Amino acid sequence: MTEPHLPGGYTSDELTTLLAQACEELGLDGGRPRLLRGHTNAVVLLGAVVLKIARKGTTPQTLERTVALVRWLQDQGFPTVPFHPTARQPLHLADGALATVWTYLPQPANPITAADLAAPLAALHRLHTPPVPVRQLDNLTAIRRSLATTRTLDAEDWDFLSHRADQLEHALTQVEYVLAPSIVQGDPQHRNALHDTAGDLTVLCDWDTVALGQPEWDLVTVEIHCRRFGYGPRHWADFADGYGTDVTTWPGYRVLRDIRELRMITTNARKAAHTPGSLSEVQRRIKGLREEEDALLWSIL
Repeated sequence: MTEPHLPGGYTSDELTTLLAQACEELGLDGGRPRLLRGHTNAVVLLGAVVLKIARKGTTPQTLERTVALVRWLQDQGFPTVPFHPTARQPLHLADGALATVWTYLPQPANPITAADLAAPLAALHRLHTPPVPVRQLDNLTAIRRSLATTRTLDAEDWDFLSHRADQLEHALTQVEYVLAPSIVQGDPQHRNALHDTAGDLTVLCDWDTVALGQPEWDLVTVEIHCRRFGYGPRHWADFADGYGTDVTTWPGYRVLRDIRELRMITTNARKAAHTPGSLSEVQRRIKGLREEEDALLWSIL
């Protein structure tokens, strides 16, 4: 029987080997590693260091672009989780595995709210174009790429999602944006921000999805997380007040919302083969789309 894959697509033995190698490289004893996040990458706490092991197959160029971007953000004084100051970035581990090394920020009891995201996200959208390579945001291409490699859906669900992508691609050509293009985080949400208690501010993290595009995409993403994951309308209203724009009143909102939700579903469908138990949630979300249940609560995957 094949061993189920763990975060990043690594087996438990592979992950143990990578952690031991990283500890040796960083001069850590590696006594009690703790998995902080494990959906796509393996994010592990090692003492006062957070090691983010990129998913299998990540190229050095991809991580080098992320490192260059985060260093630029730090140079701008932007509120991002900082790299560990002494670690080599990125870290090259066994069998082509790659990792980045971050400073651990202990979190207080109060969780991140949507309102906490408003100031750093607005600051990000005001930045000039960075002098490092950043991809263009293209949700529809990402959706089609996920569908092309998905092996967990039946033909009826696959056809439904593919047809929906075609419809939304056409609808997107009619959307007129009102905000200036900018750098976008790509997946701003409660779990991709942290409290920095030393500086009494909120910092953004997880720069894997950063791109150049329309700020409306980021705003729609925050709204979806408030509505779909049970945070409630007050969370969204407080964010919109803090940011200064309520994207739900904009005529293009529904098209971008539907594309963003479709991307979330197709991404999780693609990953379902390596995430035991997630397929039933993906199927429940697809059923909700069919029945136009805009208020259906989703479970976090």
